[in-house]
Amino acid sequence: MDIVLQWLLLTIAVAAGWFAGRLGNSRRTSSTPISDEEAVRDRLQFLFTNYSDQAVENFVQSLAVNKETVGLHLSIGSHFRLKGETDRAILIHQNLLARPELPTRFSPQVTLELAKDYLKAGLLDRAEALLQELMGDRDYGRGSSQQLIELYQQEKEWGKAADVARALTKGDADPAMFKVLAYLTCERAEQALREDDRWGAQKLCKQALDYDQSCVRATLILMKLQIRQGSFKDAANQSLKVFDQNPEFGPEAVDRLMKLEQEHGDVGRLGKKLRKLYENYPSTSLLLALVESVERSSGRLAAIELLRQELEVRPSVRGLLRLVEMAGYEKGMTTDEGRLVSRIGHLILVNRPIYRCANCGFSGQQLHWLCPSCKQWETIRPIQGVEAE
Repeated sequence: MDIVLQWLLLTIAVAAGWFAGRLGNSRRTSSTPISDEEAVRDRLQFLFTNYSDQAVENFVQSLAVNKETVGLHLSIGSHFRLKGETDRAILIHQNLLARPELPTRFSPQVTLELAKDYLKAGLLDRAEALLQELMGDRDYGRGSSQQLIELYQQEKEWGKAADVARALTKGDADPAMFKVLAYLTCERAEQALREDDRWGAQKLCKQALDYDQSCVRATLILMKLQIRQGSFKDAANQSLKVFDQNPEFGPEAVDRLMKLEQEHGDVGRLGKKLRKLYENYPSTSLLLALVESVERSSGRLAAIELLRQELEVRPSVRGLLRLVEMAGYEKGMTTDEGRLVSRIGHLILVNRPIYRCANCGFSGQQLHWLCPSCKQWETIRPIQGVEAE
């Protein structure tokens, strides 16, 4: 279809839709603003899929700018950004800001959209400048600050991100922002630890726990710090605090605790601690740690019996494989069936994700404190179930 004809049809279609919307709004006592971006996007979706992008772009260039059409501009710009055509989105929003007839009250909103375009395009310096400009705005300051935090996280500028988050917490007691601030502080603590600044790392971890007492990562960093200082019993006790903060991260604490015990011997009545923890927070990792402890203290037969009893109550593939290994099947000491069970079990687990984000569903075999997909802190947890914990 000829571009000019498309443009004419598009103009007529948008005008008809706009008029129908205005007529409908005038009949309702509580009307939805024409500038509401989601509503306008829904109305335009048909047009986006039935007319060429060039026709849409020509229409935008000729579209008047006023309080009733700003929503159309923003929706079309957002459409291009979501499609990955950030150059077009940038041009639309830049053109909108340059139009002298743009009502002043819409400038911050358009500026924020342009900053999002720059972020999507990887033009971080430009995005940063616009977001900093908007930080004090009454309506868009908070959203801009959150975008700025995400930008600094992307650049691993943890100190700058923490400064912005701290500014947000001064006017708002939102627990979610305090959690963000705690984890940003943990990133700085990790940096200090890598530079062997032990005092600085300890101070930052305590700050993180002041922001969020349930910050598991701060506790695990303190454990790492105590190990480096040779305080092994303190490190063991530190790891056990994780179960009080968030039992879902118990497997992380247990793995570190068992490694500590293997490398440095008895870290203080480990067997009794593990049994009590398993009673309160049963998991496969805790069970296997307890079985290992029982084997050292009471022998293999006692450990095998404990494992069999618990697997009847809480079956797991990892537990079954451990039972097969302990019973000697793995080395061919009994039946071929045992070796087959072990092989199949390992094949089941080899490519299985160990962690999953509770927010977006991202999964993998490595723990990320900041989800690579949805950019949320502490949402990735060990997976529960027969094939996991």
